[in-house]
Amino acid sequence: MADRKELVIVGFSGFGREVYLLATRLGIKIRGFLDDNVDNHGKTYGNTVVLSSVDRWTDYSDCEFVVAIGNPRVRKRVIEAMEVRGRPSYATLIDPAAIVHAEHVRIGNGSVICAGTICTVDIEIGDHVIVNINCTVGHDTVIGDFSTVAPIVAISGNVSIEERVEVGTGASIRQGISIGAGSMLGMGSVLTKSMPAQTVYFGSPAKLIKNISE
Repeated sequence: MADRKELVIVGFSGFGREVYLLATRLGIKIRGFLDDNVDNHGKTYGNTVVLSSVDRWTDYSDCEFVVAIGNPRVRKRVIEAMEVRGRPSYATLIDPAAIVHAEHVRIGNGSVICAGTICTVDIEIGDHVIVNINCTVGHDTVIGDFSTVAPIVAISGNVSIEERVEVGTGASIRQGISIGAGSMLGMGSVLTKSMPAQTVYFGSPAKLIKNISE
């Protein structure tokens, strides 16, 4: 880890602080946080300071970044706004307590895999994806860019999750089905059929609750 760049965490919310602990477990030196809430500027967490707003990321362009914002749509907007100003280098963080078979799992730039999660084989996880604690991801599953998988989610094999999807805590997804881009699966739901894009499903079995716009 000695030659690894320092890390800047974008977001000082609860998940940002969880990513802080994950990074320290990996032995990564953290330069600080960036957050657009000016009331947080100058605050510290574990002796690490909230440096400034996100648009000042170029002041720390010698660092790597991880955008620790749980909402997929907000996370995408923040990353797009950062990239208007340049080309940040993104860190991919895998907790040492996760089980990820590196030769069988592809994980994109800026993604975070949290403690207790198990990824089996022939899995593709896109860029800027969050897979939270104690999840299982089955064989031949694809998780699209900017998606968020909340804690204790069970994803069976051959599942296709498109970009900007949010899967709520404790949800279960049957094998061989798909979730369209921008959709949300409610916490505790059991998904037994594919979800179209831009929809919200909830329940056991999960049913359409409403359509949502971009």
